[in-house]
Amino acid sequence: MKCRCVCKVAGLSVDNRGMKTRFILIETSHAGNVGAAARAMKVMGFDELVLVKPRWANVLRKEETIQRASGANDVLDKARVVETLDEALDGVTHLCATAMTPRDFGPPTRSPREHFAELTQPNAPEQSVAFLFGSERFGMKNEDVYRCHVALSIPTNPKFGSLNLGSAIQVVAYDWREALGGFPVQDVIEPADKADAQQVAGMLTHWEQALTDIGFLDPAAPKKLMPRLNQLFNRADLSPEEIHILRGVAKAMIQTANGKR
Repeated sequence: MKCRCVCKVAGLSVDNRGMKTRFILIETSHAGNVGAAARAMKVMGFDELVLVKPRWANVLRKEETIQRASGANDVLDKARVVETLDEALDGVTHLCATAMTPRDFGPPTRSPREHFAELTQPNAPEQSVAFLFGSERFGMKNEDVYRCHVALSIPTNPKFGSLNLGSAIQVVAYDWREALGGFPVQDVIEPADKADAQQVAGMLTHWEQALTDIGFLDPAAPKKLMPRLNQLFNRADLSPEEIHILRGVAKAMIQTANGKR
């Protein structure tokens, strides 16, 4: 069974496998992307966000940021804004750049899934992992990439590989969460209470009247129409709310047949 335990140590989100995780956005220029990042992180169970010299000093409080976060306000509330990458990397032991283009003399370029499988091998050491994302317009600077242990490149269509910042963070966060053990698939929501036989019978009586009034059912020769409708509705496992809707339809048919609106 997959465990979803997460605790906090030294300012980083700590997974049950001992991995500490931080997402770092460098010189982000669009407030909405900060909100999108918070949302992407929260749905994957991460909450450690650091912004390095964003365009807007108050970006965490801007309306566009909060709207795009779509409820991930707790991630925004604990996010930090710092002036330098050195400050953002405090306590981190394994740096992952996100760079689509390999750099000369830079770290090896690997897909997230491939690299994460290696990081989470049973005998692999525990790490404090940081994912670095560059500015929307220019990506990551060479000097920042060179500091990293790996450059993660999301496999995309070679003819159209551009991902916006929020989407890239979502992909990386998803693959990292899966590598850490993932979340269990949520159980199917239990259906609403079923209507009882009395409710179904009352609805059928209402429909019988309505079908008669609109001329669809001949009371003198009903044949098997109502028993067949009874079986149809039994197979549908109707809820009380659905019974209410069907009786509303019957009422409208009766009113229309009698010239009432």
